[in-house]
Amino acid sequence: MNIEKTRFKGCYIIKPRIFTDERGSFFESFNKKQFQEQTGLETLFVQDNQSVSQKGVLRGLHFQTGDFAQAKLVRVIKGSVLDVAVDIRPESETFGQHYSIILSAQNNTQLFIPQGFAHGFLVLEDDTIFSYKCDNYYNKASEGGIIYNDKTLNIDWQDSGLELIISEKDQELPTFDTLYK
Repeated sequence: MNIEKTRFKGCYIIKPRIFTDERGSFFESFNKKQFQEQTGLETLFVQDNQSVSQKGVLRGLHFQTGDFAQAKLVRVIKGSVLDVAVDIRPESETFGQHYSIILSAQNNTQLFIPQGFAHGFLVLEDDTIFSYKCDNYYNKASEGGIIYNDKTLNIDWQDSGLELIISEKDQELPTFDTLYK
């Protein structure tokens, strides 16, 4: 497992070592010992989630607050997404900034997103399977979100004319300034 730092404290790109032969391929998608050795973080995942979405679906930007804040390890099993993490830690040097990366079944890249980030993704291929591990349980009363097209965050979703499919709930999320100014 090759782990690379991003400019966001605690946020890492994880690239597995892939073994291929005439039978196909194999890789270790997560190794707690290696993760801890390379990042200094001790993470215990307690919940796995998976979604299947069509091209143009935009999910997010979501987060959990307080005692239910979640770190996530996200990856794509089939298809591809533009994955976006927004630092919502007021004490952070990168507060209000975002990081984006293409995650796909072809590159097998994963993103570790620490607690204190909002997260969302835009699906780039039909029938994309998105999977993520969480270090805390989902709690409806602790959920929060930021509207995907927030002018302060100015996220380039690289949608290239895609007809976006966004849930009614996600279309009604507050702005960053409403929550943090």
